[in-house]
Amino acid sequence: MSAQLLLVDDEPGIREAVKDYLQESGFSVQVASNALEGWEWMQLNTPDLVISDVMMPQVDGYQFLKQLREDPRFQALPVVFLTAKGMTGDRIQGYHAGVDAYLPKPFDPDELVAIVENLLARRAAKAASSGDDTETPDLAELANQISQIKTLLTQRNAISQSPAPFKIDLTPREQSVLNLVAEGLMNKEIARRLETSVRNVEKYVSRLFSKTGTNSRTELVRFALEHGLAK
Repeated sequence: MSAQLLLVDDEPGIREAVKDYLQESGFSVQVASNALEGWEWMQLNTPDLVISDVMMPQVDGYQFLKQLREDPRFQALPVVFLTAKGMTGDRIQGYHAGVDAYLPKPFDPDELVAIVENLLARRAAKAASSGDDTETPDLAELANQISQIKTLLTQRNAISQSPAPFKIDLTPREQSVLNLVAEGLMNKEIARRLETSVRNVEKYVSRLFSKTGTNSRTELVRFALEHGLAK
């Protein structure tokens, strides 16, 4: 499945040209004409990477990036800035704000594709690494996690539920993975149950961590039970 990119740019010509080139390079691209439109789309979807112009009306790229980094779902999401502003000070501001790459206009579209591919490859490697860590922790930690989850499940009826502090939209597959994690199953067991690969399960668990702002399976299960997400 091709990576899903969100392209935010208020200039229609540039927006369509960049979209076409990225699609020809094998990516799935969603476009937004401004940051508000992009943010609205992201309430129902989680892209693999965001490409955003900096100079936009209402909400500029820096404000949009700040909004992303303050949301637990998007803190680790790769972001590339496209901008006509190429001064060193502007680039430094972008990096301080948490941007991953900064490409001044006019740019070579092949360079943009190379940057996107590199950021996605690094993200996938990091996710695989963290997935391996969660799959093969030391025995004491593994036993501790399973014990904590089982304890949580025994207390399930006593846990008072409240709405989640932010909107969380799970795909059917993410919901299935969450339900099985909440049963205390590890990635290999979940992969067998869903007839998929361990790598795919790792990807979904990583997305669940990102969408819920949690960092471990125990935190994820507790969050799911407290906010009625596990079924």
